[in-house]
Amino acid sequence: MPTLTRLLSIIGMIVLGVVLSMYALATFVEPTPRQFHVEISNDGLG
Repeated sequence: MPTLTRLLSIIGMIVLGVVLSMYALATFVEPTPRQFHVEISNDGLG
């Protein structure tokens, strides 16, 4: 049973690290807005 507890605690710590890093990226990193232009030909439309 100690092996199962150790395994679950390691998996929990990995999941916690991933969640905290995602939260930090979503909170502290601001995306730079850009404009782009895409031309669509009329060949494929109706």
